[in-house]
Amino acid sequence: MGRKWTAAGILQVYSTGQRLTAPRPAGLIQRYCEELQVRHYARRTVKTYEQWLRRFLRFHGRRHPREMGSSEVNAFLNHLAVDLQVSASTQNQALSALLFLFRELLERDLELDGVVRARTRKRLPVVLSEAEVKAVRQRLEGVPALVVGLLYGSGLRLMEALRLRVKDLDFDRRELVVRDGKGGKDRLTMLPQSLMVALRQHLLEVRRLHQGDLAGKYPNADREWAWQWVFPQQKRWLDPRTGAEGRHHLDPTVVQRAVKQAVADAGVSKAASCHTFRHSFATHLLERGQDIRTIQELLGHQDVSTTMIYTHVLNRGPLGVSSPADFM
Repeated sequence: MGRKWTAAGILQVYSTGQRLTAPRPAGLIQRYCEELQVRHYARRTVKTYEQWLRRFLRFHGRRHPREMGSSEVNAFLNHLAVDLQVSASTQNQALSALLFLFRELLERDLELDGVVRARTRKRLPVVLSEAEVKAVRQRLEGVPALVVGLLYGSGLRLMEALRLRVKDLDFDRRELVVRDGKGGKDRLTMLPQSLMVALRQHLLEVRRLHQGDLAGKYPNADREWAWQWVFPQQKRWLDPRTGAEGRHHLDPTVVQRAVKQAVADAGVSKAASCHTFRHSFATHLLERGQDIRTIQELLGHQDVSTTMIYTHVLNRGPLGVSSPADFM
């Protein structure tokens, strides 16, 4: 918002000798981020797209995008694929960021002929056995243990778990709602019975934290209990420029560090991460004979072909395929 000048304000400027200057227009990167936010892109996506824009501008000597077009975008994408040998998903992410810049901000279409596409590498997901999942979970405690319980028990992505609000948990129906998941979609999945008691106890602590905000020095805190984070940060944030304050959800690195340590302590040799528990959720359901369409819905995959990657488990479980060498 530009500064609004009143008669009193102008008189004050002249009386104090201040220079009367017009507000500076927003720069390209600021306007780019604001356009993303207006269209409700996730905070992490805004940050990632901003980084791609900065890399694109540096690659072309910080020329303004109005002076550039398809050939410069093609050159940058080819540089990523040929010189840096990035993955196909990384190159596509950079392309999406630049398409938004030219189509939405500059209102120009791009010709993408001649782009060298990064090689798509098909990798099987890392999956833990049920024994390995149990061993890792036994070495977690507190909030990270609850979060990992939802990653494995409900098939959530890490950020989906951390963005859960109290209203998204339905203990009576034993289900939870994932709001604005990947692709901007909502979906339902199960709430594990084994986590009910621990989650209820955890929410009692969260409620005490919320009530402390209301009763203490934060009387303007969001009063709606239903909208509170299930996994809030202990410390509130404060923007020194605007004075705005609040309580954000738990930082993902807290869970990531705890999982890394638990995997090492459990002696698991696989390159397991938080996302491995989501892979294990889908794989173990398939091993137990659950149909792939149901798993697709629980995971929130738009196309069943994405879910089909978990059929690598067909050599295990009660419905497994046996090797012909074992028939002899």
